[in-house]
Amino acid sequence: METRSNRRALERGAFLLTLDFELAWGSRDLPGVDREALVDQALRTREAVVDPLLDLLVSRGVPATWAAVGHLFLGEARRDAAGRLHPEVVPPRHPWHPEPWLADVPEGDEAGQAAWMARSVLERVRDAGQPVGCHGFSHEIYGDPGCARQSADTALGAAVRAAAGLGVRPRAFVFPRNRVGHLDLLAKHGFTCYRGPAPGVTRLPGPAGRLGHLGAVAAGAPPPTVLPEPGPHGLWNIPASAAFLPVHGVRRAIPLGQRVRRLARGVEAAARSRRVMHLWLHPINLAGTRASDPPRLVGALAEVLDRVAALVKAGDLEATDMASLAARAEAA
Repeated sequence: METRSNRRALERGAFLLTLDFELAWGSRDLPGVDREALVDQALRTREAVVDPLLDLLVSRGVPATWAAVGHLFLGEARRDAAGRLHPEVVPPRHPWHPEPWLADVPEGDEAGQAAWMARSVLERVRDAGQPVGCHGFSHEIYGDPGCARQSADTALGAAVRAAAGLGVRPRAFVFPRNRVGHLDLLAKHGFTCYRGPAPGVTRLPGPAGRLGHLGAVAAGAPPPTVLPEPGPHGLWNIPASAAFLPVHGVRRAIPLGQRVRRLARGVEAAARSRRVMHLWLHPINLAGTRASDPPRLVGALAEVLDRVAALVKAGDLEATDMASLAARAEAA
């Protein structure tokens, strides 16, 4: 008899794609970040990546989970009389970011601060029928001690309220920097599932994990397939399988064709084993650093999704989203 804990395969293989949609929020707190370059890349993501990516997903029948930073749901954000942005949210105190957490975030509206607010973009995502998840409110790091319980609780509440302004009720959660924490608060705010770390070398912390993952990609090792895992507080952990890597720095040395072949092998393995290939990426990374990068990178992703579509047509695979897969796992 199958139970919530001993299930070893799905009725058929599944492909998941989750998008960490953060624009400028994802890197703005890192030491030494070039803010001007980060904002430029965020704007290029809006201009050259979002619509081609949406067209690709719709045309291939892939319902990607757009895990959006909650602040991006807003069309406007203003400081109060004391100069505070979102005073209702208790800010985290991350040690690498000694300034007040939101002190460097500009106020204004989406038209003037399009790297920090993206209500119109998320409206297009919603209207395209794509599922929308959550990536925190201001990219606070839930698994870091600097994100205290009250900070996590108020941030999750703010993110859920911001999404509700677009008629969205997110059920899937992606932890910023993949640092898992405060799972009970996820359940409190209505989430049913989250993306956990990938099995294998990427479980190692810090540079060791990143180097190990990069080595696996360079060697062409097929990514692991996974299954939904029951967790505490009624949540389901749907671990990652692989990331669609950016092309800046040393990663540029890995040919796109090799990346595509590796990910396609993971998709095929999921179909054979009736397990899950869970691919994730940052849309801002598809913007690249050069004008030629967005069409080239979206085109590489299209090759992977073409393989997904072929296996779906053959009846060997389904393309689904995190919340739907978690709901079926819970019902099984």
